Amino acid sequence: MTPAERLPSHRALVREPGGVRLRLRPTQAPAPGELLVATQVAGLCGTDIQMLRGLRDDPAPVIGHEGIARVVAAGRGVPAALRRPGTPVVVNPTHRTDPSFLLGHNVDGLLQERTLIPATAVRDGLVVPLAQEPDPVLGALIEPLAAVRYALAVLATGRPRTLVVYGDGAIGQLAVRAARRRLGTDVRVLLVHHTPDGLAWSSQRAVPGVELTLDATPPVGPGPVAALLATPRDGTLAALAGALRLGTPGRSDRPTGDSTGDPTGDLTVDLFGGLPPGATAAELPGVDLAAVRAANCAGHPVPYAFTTARTADGRLVRLTGHRGVGNDHLAEAAAELCHHPEAYRDLVTHVVGPPEAARIMTGLSVGGGRSVAGSRLVKLAVRFAPAPPTPLEAQ
Repeated sequence: MTPAERLPSHRALVREPGGVRLRLRPTQAPAPGELLVATQVAGLCGTDIQMLRGLRDDPAPVIGHEGIARVVAAGRGVPAALRRPGTPVVVNPTHRTDPSFLLGHNVDGLLQERTLIPATAVRDGLVVPLAQEPDPVLGALIEPLAAVRYALAVLATGRPRTLVVYGDGAIGQLAVRAARRRLGTDVRVLLVHHTPDGLAWSSQRAVPGVELTLDATPPVGPGPVAALLATPRDGTLAALAGALRLGTPGRSDRPTGDSTGDPTGDLTVDLFGGLPPGATAAELPGVDLAAVRAANCAGHPVPYAFTTARTADGRLVRLTGHRGVGNDHLAEAAAELCHHPEAYRDLVTHVVGPPEAARIMTGLSVGGGRSVAGSRLVKLAVRFAPAPPTPLEAQ
């Protein structure tokens, strides 16, 4: 055995030219302020698939920002609540003020057996101990459900009578399952699909009270309307165009650009999905859509930021968006998955180990679809079996 082979190492799903490979990587001891965690389960999201396909230039070789991990080792100065080995944690992937930390994007993510969390994330509270830990597989849904709960909280300020969700992927499916617990049981919920295959999948797993449609501008009843654009970034502008035709948005004398969060408008649109670089909408002349989407970040500000704009034909609409989630959103999502696991379990459509995950991720990197062996992929959960302690951890 060579000296290199005796060094502590762990398995990681690494992006390489031509696909994803399962590789051994050196396991680093945590420096002061750092935390070493062991991934229990990690999810693959739509943004991850965009990175696999080269549609984004995020540099991290190891992606993955969804999942549950356990504390392995803590560097000097780490808070006491995170020092006990075995403590279950979820890592908030978005740092509100430090752009150098974005888990699974510019910092190696959770799709590996061991992940080193930088001091900036530990110091600023982005590693959250879980008081309530859901079923391990459902851990892949904590972060996306937290983002959905954030969106629903923002939209709730408009007191909607109807919620229209655009997008039938994991986010859209989570949103319609969580909507009535957050907005009230009297809210009408519609899920807009972009393909007949997606509609067929949803029809086989009907959610009580949720209406399914392929119509980008379904008829809505009286009262305020909320639209949640849970689309890939190449579909956001088309969804926005459909949403802006919903109902009859209100008119008022409030100036364009007002961000008071006044909930009197009839239509509120949340730009949850990503946007193509430099995206503009002819229906919203002069509106900086990227700024709208970034107005709320990781739970800030309070109250939420909105932009009131007039459409090209003079109608009034409230626009909002958000990046990341707050720690309270993560804790609430974990509790939701503990209390109502069966409402969400069917969304984890594929549960695999790392070798099979490498094959699936490579296939997704070269294909344009979202199916695996003929089965529709909504959420892929990668389970990492407990790895034996390395010499580093046994010290």
